[in-house]
Amino acid sequence: MMIVAVVLSLLSAAASPRDSAATARLLALLKGADPAVCELAARSVLNQGRFGGDWSDDLPMPMPVPIPMPMPHAAPRLGEGVRIKIRHGLRFEESLDQGTLGAYRVVLRDDSRCVRNLAARALSQAAAPGTYELFAALLRDPSAGLRETGALGMAELEDARGLRPLSDALRDEDPAVRAMAARGLGGLENTAAIEPLAGPLRDPTPAVRRTAAWALGEINNARAIDALTGVLTDRDPGVRRMAAWALGEINTAAAVQPLATVLHDADAAVRRTAAWALGETGDASGVLPLAGALRDHDVAVRSTAAWALGEIGNSQGVSPLATALKDTAPEVGRLAAWALGEIQDADAVEPLAAALKSGDEDVRATAAWALGEIESPRARPALEAAADDRSVEVRNAAKWALRQLGDDGDEQPVHIRVPRPRVRVRP
Repeated sequence: MMIVAVVLSLLSAAASPRDSAATARLLALLKGADPAVCELAARSVLNQGRFGGDWSDDLPMPMPVPIPMPMPHAAPRLGEGVRIKIRHGLRFEESLDQGTLGAYRVVLRDDSRCVRNLAARALSQAAAPGTYELFAALLRDPSAGLRETGALGMAELEDARGLRPLSDALRDEDPAVRAMAARGLGGLENTAAIEPLAGPLRDPTPAVRRTAAWALGEINNARAIDALTGVLTDRDPGVRRMAAWALGEINTAAAVQPLATVLHDADAAVRRTAAWALGETGDASGVLPLAGALRDHDVAVRSTAAWALGEIGNSQGVSPLATALKDTAPEVGRLAAWALGEIQDADAVEPLAAALKSGDEDVRATAAWALGEIESPRARPALEAAADDRSVEVRNAAKWALRQLGDDGDEQPVHIRVPRPRVRVRP
């Protein structure tokens, strides 16, 4: 109970209005706090992600979450479409006076890593005059911990002047500093950082290599393709995943061939990320390797491959997706139906009509939607039968599809709700 009371006390202090005295009291409390408690309080102060714990995990979540949105919007109901904006007080940086900034500056060299990093982030958000010089000085400090804090502050500041000191920090003797410097260069999104970041892709520490690959994905320039391709065979699966993600972010046909090779990686998460990245390229040359991935033993890989084929939208994907409609995993069948609706090729009508008899309600509903997207008269008999389906979701989707064919005289709005197929891939 005492531990709970301490935690609640710290969180209450963190959430309270901030002046210099209150900030100093909070920081004093955090100096002796457990690292996990310190992290919770720091999150409350800045409303950001974590800064305590293992430095290798202290990265933004880079992997997008592709969420296909198959169904048309239903007719708006009362109250929909109205936006209400509620502002909860001042933004963090607006609430800092000079005294509060001073309280943060005092602890920039504190022994507590969490307190130092909280101060660095707070000062970065405020972007007060002299902040860049503070972090540049920390990057030159003999203490590796302080150099890491300097790199974090420089990374959060996102000041273009940080390009040179952060590039120099990539050669630091401490891996935490090197990783934080790579993160900072990714945040700058400056193509001048591509060459400096190529070196850390061969760093002896996997977390540094992963961060460098992430940074190159953030910079998003085709000049990084060769360097990223070279680490698709890295011994660490996390590095391979991040390199595949970065190639998807760069979004170019030149990445298709190396990504196709990664679809045979021993690690399912790497294969899943490669399939996502091929969908991001949108290039038709990715269809054949993705068709092979529809036979992967991992359900998530097959689901991602189906989603990617829908993103590419090429009719070459119709045949393998038609087979995937009968996958033993319903989530694969749902995404295959969605993808066929995206491609909108009449050759998919018969396989989708057959899918209207699937044992899975969501497969049937998504298949009905897809037939409405294709708008082929050949789908009419199957859709008329589906309009009497035992599931209200399937019936509604079938009625909507029939209206798309111009065969339903009912002009009343039809509420359509089909589960949205989701593919989550995260390095």
